[in-house]
Amino acid sequence: MKNRVLILGFLLINTINLAQEKQKTNIKLLNKSDFEKVIDGKQVILYTLKNSSGMVSEITNYGGKVVSLWVADRDGNYEDVVLGHSNIDEFLTAKEKYFGALIGRYGNRIGKGKFTLNGEEYTLATNNDTNHLHGGNKGYDTVVWDAKQIDNQSIELTYLSKHMEEGYPGNLTIRVLYQLTDANELKIEYWATTDQPTVVNLTHHSFFNFKGAGNGSINDHHLQINAPYYTPVDAGLIPTGTIATVEDTPMDFQKLIAIGKRVNSDFEQLQFGLGYDHNWVLNQNQEGYNYAAKVIEPTSGRTMEVYTNEPGLQFYGGNFLDGSIIGKEGKTYKHRTAFCLETQHFPDSPNNEHFPSTKLNPEEEYYSICIYKFSISK
Repeated sequence: MKNRVLILGFLLINTINLAQEKQKTNIKLLNKSDFEKVIDGKQVILYTLKNSSGMVSEITNYGGKVVSLWVADRDGNYEDVVLGHSNIDEFLTAKEKYFGALIGRYGNRIGKGKFTLNGEEYTLATNNDTNHLHGGNKGYDTVVWDAKQIDNQSIELTYLSKHMEEGYPGNLTIRVLYQLTDANELKIEYWATTDQPTVVNLTHHSFFNFKGAGNGSINDHHLQINAPYYTPVDAGLIPTGTIATVEDTPMDFQKLIAIGKRVNSDFEQLQFGLGYDHNWVLNQNQEGYNYAAKVIEPTSGRTMEVYTNEPGLQFYGGNFLDGSIIGKEGKTYKHRTAFCLETQHFPDSPNNEHFPSTKLNPEEEYYSICIYKFSISK
């Protein structure tokens, strides 16, 4: 009888181990050699991060892009939940160049590509109609960062953004740390110093779909944003300077609600953005960092919470994806098949004195943190 129990126990353990191995085998890592290329005299490399629970992320030093992020559902099946491409050449020619990228020197928009700092006017590229977007024609999303893999779960990226690069004053020395923690967090920390006054607003631009990249609409994902106010925009998506309540508007995500429930409402702000593409003014209740948002995909149970020390969060609902982009595994990225949650200072802050300041002086150190924490909702 004792031997029978031991045999049954052995078979049960083997069955569990085989099931766990099967779950992990559906993680399909990209071919690292497809990312090996010299750009601007620097070597592009694809790095892999893995945590103790089985999450995997692949990150390239070209633009600091998160190329894949494998997250389990409630049954233990993994899906790659970020949009992107399978090789460096597709990233170089991509119609949507911000997939998974680090964004700077100024994330989001600056009206008319101009701002005044200490009495001097600076002119930037107008690469978004008449406005400046995400650092200009060659933002941090298209530079090759110096990279060092610290361990299996973290990678450090550094870059010197030179004085007047894309029109910004000051030599800006930047360090970014990506960590895939054992708490199932993709943790992103930014540090920067400058040798003369400048403006800085760094962020991250992963396009998420918790059904898996390219696997359908995100309108049935449920979203909560910890924000009682937002910053309305004009037709060019530049803030008007007003800070408006979300109460009794389709901009109210203070309680979990399906992203698509009100996206087609007859509401001028949604018409300007062709949907959601706005900055929310986050509740900031404590030192360090605060809870900013939560997203739940009901079918898979995949859940993400966002934490940050930033005052704002840009929620973008994939309104400009139009089916013309073919991504990883040959999947088509159609309208509203991804969302972005970009922790940030407010758009056009340099031209709005009452917005939180993005000015950085030589005696200061810029620090920003964004945590995407994954779990399972039952």
